[in-house]
Amino acid sequence: MSLSPQVINDLSGRVALVTGGGTGIGLIITQGLASAGAKVYITGRRLEVLQKVADSWNAQKVGSEIVPYVYYSARSVPSTCLICLVGSLQMDVTDKTSIQTGKKVIEEKEGKLHILVNNAGQVGPASPFFNDLSAPQHKNAETLGAALFDNESFEGWADLYRINTSAIFFVTTAFLGLLDKGSKDVSGYSSVVINITSISGVIKVAQDHSGDSPKPASQFCYNSSKAAGSHLTKMLSTEFALKNIDVRVNAIAPGVYASEMTFDEIKPEDVDKIGKGISGVPSRRAGTRQEMAGTAVYLASRAGGYVNGQEIVIDGGYVAVNPSVI
Repeated sequence: MSLSPQVINDLSGRVALVTGGGTGIGLIITQGLASAGAKVYITGRRLEVLQKVADSWNAQKVGSEIVPYVYYSARSVPSTCLICLVGSLQMDVTDKTSIQTGKKVIEEKEGKLHILVNNAGQVGPASPFFNDLSAPQHKNAETLGAALFDNESFEGWADLYRINTSAIFFVTTAFLGLLDKGSKDVSGYSSVVINITSISGVIKVAQDHSGDSPKPASQFCYNSSKAAGSHLTKMLSTEFALKNIDVRVNAIAPGVYASEMTFDEIKPEDVDKIGKGISGVPSRRAGTRQEMAGTAVYLASRAGGYVNGQEIVIDGGYVAVNPSVI
């Protein structure tokens, strides 16, 4: 049995699906899996972004080729598309009919799935006054509570949980049968679900995901939705194992990385402005593409084949110096 990195990290012959794989962290993971030899299907909200991904990847001539070919579902306006080595199909991860359609395409083309990366996610309802202690809403407990109550809505929270948490459950269960079939290809080399959570899900402060906005904005909804995704990961792992379903479920909780939720490029001096912790990131830099892609490849390959039910935090030490649940 070879211990060569080229062998234990090789994903040749594996079929992967990455939701939200056209930008940011999803794109990094997509390219990492493809570079390791996997055939990767990706979903995204904007077709032009997926086309750009395919063109750029093909020009590099590294790993697997991505050839976009578009099919449209009955919906009049494509909101999320599935793009892969051989074709694409609209797939909205918050719509059961659309998920089933995406499953059918992969079932017909591949007959199995080895790697499912639940990466699609968004930021959501925020209260921009919460971390601004000079704001009038902080006059007393009554004014602060009333401001939070009035500023956010059940609908806003439900919408964010729909994509950040519920989609993990519905996409995973829809593709579970194909993942189980993928586990039968090689004895002892099971299929894997990789959920992309966040350090925001393990940090006990509301942080600030205001992006370019000069006003700080608390994210009770976003952080708690990511925490729910973390716990759902462990529940799915445990229940599949107890039901003798040979599919592993793990999560990656990224710290400060360049993405559409933060910035396209993060300079060292901006890291703590994004992390918004009580203490700064000990590494004093953002995470790299290699670190993100390498973690995903590890979990998907033989190297991580014995890992199940775990959430790997890759954050440069952020959680080590800030209040967290771990």
